[in-house]
Amino acid sequence: MGGSLIYYAIVFLIIALVAALLGFGGVAGTAISGAHLLLMVAVVFVILGLVAGVLRRGV
Repeated sequence: MGGSLIYYAIVFLIIALVAALLGFGGVAGTAISGAHLLLMVAVVFVILGLVAGVLRRGV
């Protein structure tokens, strides 16, 4: 189930929320950093895919 970067970013976000509710600030901070990193990588891949699609169609 799941294999995309967005899926794992959401998983890290949920882990961060649960850890924050339980008082584990270090774990929550690390998990939110991981979610942010995965989300940014996914956005870069989407932008690269869109640019490649436009270039391929334009040629």
